[in-house]
Amino acid sequence: MRGALLAACWPALTATAFAAGMPDPTRPPASLMGAAGEAAATAQPVLQSVKISPTHSSAIISGQSVALGQAYGGARLVKITENEVVLRNGSEVQTLKLFPDLDKQPVSGRSGVKPFRRP
Repeated sequence: MRGALLAACWPALTATAFAAGMPDPTRPPASLMGAAGEAAATAQPVLQSVKISPTHSSAIISGQSVALGQAYGGARLVKITENEVVLRNGSEVQTLKLFPDLDKQPVSGRSGVKPFRRP
């Protein structure tokens, strides 16, 4: 009886042990987290998402939804592209990138790979 109970509970016990080591996919990025895992107040705004449509463009900046032309802090959102936004405060301009650590490189026209042609 005791062996059957242990055999019945074993999958749940091992799944819980394995899941304990997995990261939480809903957890905010590390750049927004403090030392104790709490959301830290950062001096620099962080671009988290952009929404571009024919009728409305907006961005999520440090958790706040900001439409094109609206104010964020002391600045105004003046430009939104698919991977960055521009905030302007008087003559000061600040560009926030969606993926700041990603360095995009243009692809050369000739990569040495021949295109597939049907025989």
